Amino acid sequence: MASDEALLIETIIQVSAAILLSPLYQGIYEKLKAFVEGRRGPSFLQPYYDIFKLLKKEVVVTENSSFLFIYAPYVVFGIYLLISFLIPVVYPSPIYLTPTVDFLGGALLFSLASFLKLISSVESGSNFVALGVSRVLSFIFFSEATLITVFFGVALITGTNNPYVTLQYLTQDVSHYLQLDHVLITISFFMLWLFETGKLPTESPGLSEMGMIDDALLYEYSGKLLGILKWGSYVKQYLLGSVLLNVFLFPWLLQTGPLGALLDVFIMFLKWLLLILISVIINTTLAKLRLFKVQDFLAVSFILSIFSLIITVLIG
Repeated sequence: MASDEALLIETIIQVSAAILLSPLYQGIYEKLKAFVEGRRGPSFLQPYYDIFKLLKKEVVVTENSSFLFIYAPYVVFGIYLLISFLIPVVYPSPIYLTPTVDFLGGALLFSLASFLKLISSVESGSNFVALGVSRVLSFIFFSEATLITVFFGVALITGTNNPYVTLQYLTQDVSHYLQLDHVLITISFFMLWLFETGKLPTESPGLSEMGMIDDALLYEYSGKLLGILKWGSYVKQYLLGSVLLNVFLFPWLLQTGPLGALLDVFIMFLKWLLLILISVIINTTLAKLRLFKVQDFLAVSFILSIFSLIITVLIG
């Protein structure tokens, strides 16, 4: 098989897995969480049902909404789609578009998507949404700073800002994986992932007080726009979680080649089951924290990433 054809197949497999399988992992998480709590819970395919139902519904827009409110969900989803080309979320070698952006560029794209979600939701003119945005802004300065600092830390540890080179660096020698700076930055990124994906035992989905951190941003959206935003949030969770697994927690076992790319989808499924199990244990065993404690949690994550930077510089 020609190299260009093989590269195209590998690209299609990675991007398709990120787009099509991301709701599945959220469904498995909800099903497993319900099982641990002694409930029957929804089907693990429920996120797909919700997305398809919303995509078929009519969009209702408030009188105060601008064009940004209407088109931002498409742009946000497009950003996540672009990121799926750039980082090793399934396949361990570069694919199409990979050379265009490094780790820091990926972090900035995540930040851009978050920014667009914030300003577009405010365009609805809803006081409820404004309250949710104010809460998000009170946390996001720590989360975005941590995301960028983590990727800076990885660049210092490996000597490159290329996520694929970083993956190869960690798999070459176990000592690289066990370095203190890498351990600290892994913990920091895992804490960030818990917050960004709503897996903290503080943030519960829905419109209750504890769920107004992120879900309030979607309060005025409906129909197709709401479905696209929810789908985009699943893709974001998949992208961040796969980076956490492949570059930080468990960088081994991924295969190369078109057949290897298909096998990688199954390998990533097993890796995700492990990550889901860990997050369910954390969510169901720890006591619910008060809302203001989220800042303390993110502050610890940020400090760990800073410590990693300092240790890397001192060792180097």
